[in-house]
Amino acid sequence: MDFKYPQNLYRFQRRLTREVSIGSVSVGDQNPIRIQSMIIADTMDTDASVKEILELADAGCEIVRITAQTRRHAANLEHVARKVRSHGCQVPLVADIHFKPDAALEAAKWVDKVRVNPGNYADKKKFEIREYSDQQYLEELQRIREQFTPLVKICKERGVAMRIGTNHGSLSDRIMNRYGDTPRGMVESAMEFARIARELDYHEFVFSMKASNPKVMIIAYRLLVSALEAEGTDWNYPLHLGVTEAGDGEDGRIKSAIGIGSLLMDGIGDTIRVSLTEDAVREVPVARALAAICEREVKKDPINFHSESDPFDPFTYQRRLSKRIKVQGIYMGGKETVRVFTSEKKFDTVSHELLEMGEFQPEIISETSGLLAIDPRDDVAVSAINDRPDAVPVTLSDSLDVPVVSGFRLLASRVQPRHSIVIKDSLIPSTNPEKKSEETLLVAAANIGSLICDGIGDGILVQGEEGPAKSLRLAYNILQSSGARIFKTDYVACPSCGRTLFDLQETTAKIRAATGHLKGVRIAVMGCIVNGPGEMADADFGYVGGAPDKINLYVGKQAVKFNIPQQEAVDRLIDLIKEHDRWMEVPDTITDPV
Repeated sequence: MDFKYPQNLYRFQRRLTREVSIGSVSVGDQNPIRIQSMIIADTMDTDASVKEILELADAGCEIVRITAQTRRHAANLEHVARKVRSHGCQVPLVADIHFKPDAALEAAKWVDKVRVNPGNYADKKKFEIREYSDQQYLEELQRIREQFTPLVKICKERGVAMRIGTNHGSLSDRIMNRYGDTPRGMVESAMEFARIARELDYHEFVFSMKASNPKVMIIAYRLLVSALEAEGTDWNYPLHLGVTEAGDGEDGRIKSAIGIGSLLMDGIGDTIRVSLTEDAVREVPVARALAAICEREVKKDPINFHSESDPFDPFTYQRRLSKRIKVQGIYMGGKETVRVFTSEKKFDTVSHELLEMGEFQPEIISETSGLLAIDPRDDVAVSAINDRPDAVPVTLSDSLDVPVVSGFRLLASRVQPRHSIVIKDSLIPSTNPEKKSEETLLVAAANIGSLICDGIGDGILVQGEEGPAKSLRLAYNILQSSGARIFKTDYVACPSCGRTLFDLQETTAKIRAATGHLKGVRIAVMGCIVNGPGEMADADFGYVGGAPDKINLYVGKQAVKFNIPQQEAVDRLIDLIKEHDRWMEVPDTITDPV
């Protein structure tokens, strides 16, 4: 089926959804964007679970998720829920279910919402390659219907909501063999379960389409919205947004801001979670800040523009190919890597350190680059650019009161493709060195990262960060997280939960310390096998909890070392990297634009 993206690419309009009640909290319709998180305590440890839930609620978390990997864990949710309520806390509780339908049926007795992952719930995932005839496919669907129906019925009877949450890393063999490891497969996996729910007249559910790769995540949600629109107006179910396994520190925040921010500024999303490999309570202020930033951005002067053709394909990543040009001795545009611009003032500040900065140095000075700044709504200015015989770099004028993403999309649609586009994080250059770095980071990642994932941008200019070194680091990290330019080791790390079989924060830190110099190597650190092998699809090597204190090591999706004692596992990972000729010794000096 060919889908049409219903969201306006130039003018913000929030997607109107039906309202779904999750305990005391309503999502969708006119409700604000709700903030979620997940505890990391063992669900069988009632006191520890309650403590984390109360801390999250106090921090402003509006919905809290708890893993229930077995029926025994699900049964203990009764005690967790009773104790939380005894403290006067009414925050809705969500049971996270994967492989065990019996756990879901038990959990539905005690919680406000049940999350099921279609790829792991009653479906088969053995990474088997086989052909399914149409009849075999239908037989598998019938088997899933029989397994899923009892849960739908109990949720309907008890007024319990549900999240049909597809993860890129856990598509079933059946879906993989029919649709491949694709966003389309993610959508169809969720739609199968939604159709069963609707057949039983159950509508209290939301969708999610999570992935560790922001590009995949963005495309999956856009496809889902388009698929729902094609089904009819009564398919207007709310959406929960998140980049799964985003990691920690700046990288985790940047990846989350790119994926979540891009969709929020498209008008998509009713609840969000920022998944960080940190204490869960630290996710909440980041999510709240990101929601507030996007809300401020879309309230700017709306762009009234309609075009017969979109500036990019919302369902397939394809970089806008401009003409290759030479600027200040450096090629940009065409198939050249996305270049990092800086201001003359910032360049002068770091110019004495260029030899020590390695590849992290500024590449082009904006004021002397021939960069032309225009208002894309100005027909005269647009015509003047398009009438030029030469290809030139173009950007938005500063001080325009328009949403940054919408403005650059309009620019990309109106100037001829031969011209290079230099995107900015902010149209108001910062002059405040005391500005909060985290807010600056989230704004830059949401704006620049979104456009890069749209395929727009031959160069980037970070203006919202006053510090010259900080702005450079931020620029390169955004390019890394959006997959546009690789300059360091890339990590996929899950945020931890009650299923995790080792200390994720400590282990991730150890792996970073040992491998952080391996430019271009992607390493996944996964607490368990629920999403591990699949979410590591893009990773070169994986470190996955296989059993308590036992680690399995992967090359791509393939497990190659099993049941390694945790105390040996980091060294064995290094040995594995060496075996595949991806290891290099730590250089005498490691440069970083800090």
